[in-house]
Amino acid sequence: MNVYQCCDKIRELYSLIGSGDQGYIPKAIGCALKALNDIAGDESLPADIRDKAAFAAANLLISDAED
Repeated sequence: MNVYQCCDKIRELYSLIGSGDQGYIPKAIGCALKALNDIAGDESLPADIRDKAAFAAANLLISDAED
């Protein structure tokens, strides 16, 4: 997936980070895992959304990608 395949909100933040107007987090995998964990653990969200977040987080943890 590349930035052009992402939703408008992600592309907007990508542009802001790239221009220096928004902070850059070098530990991006940790940042993503925290966000996915927050979504997966939020019982006020629909189960299908929580399941998608949990699946993505588990795959990141198992993947060979390192931060």
